[in-house]
Amino acid sequence: MSSTEKPTPASPADVVASSAPGAAATPHMAVVKTKVAPAAQASTSTLVNRLWSYCELLRHSGVSTLDYVEQLTYLLFLKMADERANRPAAFRRNTPEEPLVPEGRDWQSLMTRSAEALLDHYEFILKDLGQRGGTMLGEVFTKAQNKIQEPAVLERLIKDLINPYTWTTENQDLKGDAYEGLLQRGAEDRKTGAGQYFTPRPLIDAMVDCVQPKPGETITDPACGTGGFLIAAHAHLVQNYENELYGDKGRALQAGAITGYELVRETGRLALMNMLLHGIGSSEAKPLITIQDSLARPPKRYYDIVLANPPFGVGSVTGESYASRTDFWAPTTNKQLNFVQHIYNLLKTNGRAALVLPDNVLFEGGAGETIRRNLLNLCDVHTLLRLPTGIFYANGVKANVLFFDKTGQRTGGRPGTRKLWVYDFRTGQRFTLKQRQLGRRHLDDFVAAYHSGGADITKRTPSERFRPYDYDELIARDKVNLDLTVLRSNDAATTKYASPDVIAQEIVDELEVALAEFTAVAQSLKKDASPSADDK
Repeated sequence: MSSTEKPTPASPADVVASSAPGAAATPHMAVVKTKVAPAAQASTSTLVNRLWSYCELLRHSGVSTLDYVEQLTYLLFLKMADERANRPAAFRRNTPEEPLVPEGRDWQSLMTRSAEALLDHYEFILKDLGQRGGTMLGEVFTKAQNKIQEPAVLERLIKDLINPYTWTTENQDLKGDAYEGLLQRGAEDRKTGAGQYFTPRPLIDAMVDCVQPKPGETITDPACGTGGFLIAAHAHLVQNYENELYGDKGRALQAGAITGYELVRETGRLALMNMLLHGIGSSEAKPLITIQDSLARPPKRYYDIVLANPPFGVGSVTGESYASRTDFWAPTTNKQLNFVQHIYNLLKTNGRAALVLPDNVLFEGGAGETIRRNLLNLCDVHTLLRLPTGIFYANGVKANVLFFDKTGQRTGGRPGTRKLWVYDFRTGQRFTLKQRQLGRRHLDDFVAAYHSGGADITKRTPSERFRPYDYDELIARDKVNLDLTVLRSNDAATTKYASPDVIAQEIVDELEVALAEFTAVAQSLKKDASPSADDK
């Protein structure tokens, strides 16, 4: 095993390659000297744009956009883990932190190699870390493979495009902004199909600010995607209760107070990376993300808070309904309605939920009506936020955020819901993903309205966009339709000030929504028309 020359205090020194401790030397282990320059600060958008532009060059090497993003997640994780290990002590919370990645498999071990030796060692790292079964780090690298086969391409990516820059915020408290920005950029590429995993960060933050997690509470997301809700909940706790997160409460937060579930392994991998980089869990601990179909079976664990944006779609992963879920109020192939029922069952008594739902969950008949009746009766369904279009990567999505507490019925068998407060953030609001993006400031008025009654929701202050509906009024509506409005849309007035490109995009959005609905109906009819075994 060759030695490593330590840099002198006066200037960066040559670093000599060494083999991974405890591992057989990888091929092409010639000693290579690499100048390691101090990392430079760069804005998040600059870093993301620089990395994304390199994707176009990689296409000529046979590396697809999806493969490039996947490889970047591995490399950025290693780089940011290295930065995290070298943070000032002031930013290390609770207990002394162990490095996320063991020595010899870390970023510095890549920086000491070049050419074929670099390529071989990168592949060694992916394989070795992926064999650490039962741990968060092992789950991150499970089945990881190198898709960049040209040594020169890999070396430029590592040493020229990633290593020279600091991927932390200016105050050195790593937030992963550039990392998340890259994932978001991947979602904008419609060909990757990644957009389904992303909830706008301002909306996530607003939902967490409404629910207000507290130390000691357990939090989950049954369809966690890349972990946005879980990371935002953790950030809220650290920001507001940092002095309380020592000792038992701090250890509980790290050991499973925040967990998630994800159906797609590749997406769950991103969630695990994101959580580790944001200081949630530890690399050698049990994974905090479970890869499974959340709807397939009743929950084995119950939570104080559920935050979620369940995926849109019909049926289970196998195309079947969840008939085995005897804990559901009504069987249905509507995935969102099933998630509403599942989230109710996930909650502890008096637990709180906030979930993003498409419009059809508010008015669909049959099972939808049964579910809404039960929800209003057994929970305090207290807030509905009507969202505008143009804030999700999937075009034309009309969605809402529903907030409810699992209170059970009140004394005397009275329903849990007294009033449902509706905030109309849809009427007269126009957002796009590029020209006018949703920002947290746009939701300030809603969050203020949400908390306007303090601990007593009935004492909230109504406004032009915010008004309550009594339980009796809700339950008397046809099919318990909760597709409620506050403001009346003046289409002529709003269209007058919209630019032609916005109007054109809205037309496209509406057509895509209609097409998606027709597709779902066609699939349902096709399934119903399929001959049964008795007909054959």
